[in-house]
Amino acid sequence: MFPTPNNSSQFDSLSDEDKAMLARINAYAEQVLGDIDPQKTRISYQLDKLRPIMQEIADEKGISLEDVFIKYMDISSVVLAKQDAMLKEDLDDMGLTDFTTR
Repeated sequence: MFPTPNNSSQFDSLSDEDKAMLARINAYAEQVLGDIDPQKTRISYQLDKLRPIMQEIADEKGISLEDVFIKYMDISSVVLAKQDAMLKEDLDDMGLTDFTTR
């Protein structure tokens, strides 16, 4: 459900600190959000559930909750964009993206 850092190339551009924050928030999200469908669940509900871990990180770093949220969204966007690009490349390699020539 949530992008999680591992050894794959989609995380190569992230700093160790960004990887750690992403992993920490996503692990917490897995606990508190469980198997919800993020597409069908209001974002306000999801953010409310993630608030405690984001506030904890903000307090540890001496930054605002909003800054943690923005950073998390930025990191997640980068990872998801890379995952999408990798999927498109895989589909291109298999000839499954251009249906106009068939």
